[in-house]
Amino acid sequence: MKFSDSSLREIRRFAPDPSNTPTTTYLILKTGGGPARQGLGLGIHWHVENRVRYYRADRSNGTIPCVRVYNDDGTLEEYVDVSSGLDPKSIAESDLEEMDCITCHNRITHRVDTPEVSLDRALSRRLISSAIPEIRRKGVEVLRGSYGSQAQALEGIAALESYYRVAYSDFYSAQGESIRGAIAVLQEIYTQSVFQEQRSDWNSHPNHIGHRDSPGCFRCHDGKHLNEEQQAIRLECDLCHSIPVVVGAQGGPAEVEISGDFQPEMHRSANWIGQHAAAFDDSCARCHDTANPGGSDDSSFCSNSACHGTVWTYAGLGAPGLREILLAQIASEPTPAAQAPAGGGLSFSGAIGPLFADRCGACHGEGGASGLKLTAYAGALAGGDSGPVLVPGDPQASRIVQVQSGNEPHFGQLSADELERVVEWIRAGAPEG
Repeated sequence: MKFSDSSLREIRRFAPDPSNTPTTTYLILKTGGGPARQGLGLGIHWHVENRVRYYRADRSNGTIPCVRVYNDDGTLEEYVDVSSGLDPKSIAESDLEEMDCITCHNRITHRVDTPEVSLDRALSRRLISSAIPEIRRKGVEVLRGSYGSQAQALEGIAALESYYRVAYSDFYSAQGESIRGAIAVLQEIYTQSVFQEQRSDWNSHPNHIGHRDSPGCFRCHDGKHLNEEQQAIRLECDLCHSIPVVVGAQGGPAEVEISGDFQPEMHRSANWIGQHAAAFDDSCARCHDTANPGGSDDSSFCSNSACHGTVWTYAGLGAPGLREILLAQIASEPTPAAQAPAGGGLSFSGAIGPLFADRCGACHGEGGASGLKLTAYAGALAGGDSGPVLVPGDPQASRIVQVQSGNEPHFGQLSADELERVVEWIRAGAPEG
């Protein structure tokens, strides 16, 4: 199961500040793969278990404005980058490339990481001492310097010793050997990464795995490749890995969330990541810690520095015209209609109970959120932690009607007809049977 199991990953990074402040990010990588007949075919390797073809705009496969997915039932879904101006009708089948292993694994031999990644690795392995002030920032600075030859580059990197001798004289006097050791490691990183005669470095051959330092996954999963129904190739934080959890220099336990099968209907939208900030409301707190929403201090689920504290250069959510498309879809779109029992009357045991169970049961069933259990008549009448949600005979005073009639869409959104049925039931005294 080498290519289908999920695995826990630990990613250590260091900040470009005087203390080289460390952070550790934990996530579960959903490698996936394997045939669907074995209950697999999910995760990252879904791409090679299902037929996908794409149109590339450059030789390096760095820009992919059109993707076609061939379904088992013979249907075809086509996704086009809304910012590309490409007419998919102009693309012949012979112009398409088959998505295979090397579409993503393009650097299967000599890997050339960015200076940032190389510095983080050297610091985490203690090849370079993190006690050296500013070494993360200064190391990246000299590695990214412009040099006429390799000899000039090695001299430029060696000049770091003079910088520390002047800027941190006391530290240099005590730790000069560790500084010279760091310089030697930086020089080795450079000679293994930059080949001037071949014009080869971390920029000339980007790695298509990931989405932080090169487009990688965001060549297609950028949120702006839409089909005819204006649905995107999913850009989901937990599609290929779990929601990242960041632990700072102080350390401490990390609680990595493992996604379950239940998701509110709104979350199932292929455009959810582009919509979630605008759809945020009090109902989010029923599943998530929502302190400092949109922040990056790692104080809650909604204040995640791995998400909000990172500039995602290659994500496409800022594409012209895309925001208007996504916001228009946030309107209260009800989930498919619940089926009432044949002949079910306007009572809890008739039509209303099954409706509540179908719409509300995931959150407000046994042990329901906010103490509210809507799947039993007694629980519906009793209400939740904040009080009754039903006032028999007075639908307008009933909290359930107020929530369902509000401007903000609810997780278990009722259709207009379903809400009217509930209103009539409450007006009739909310009978049980």
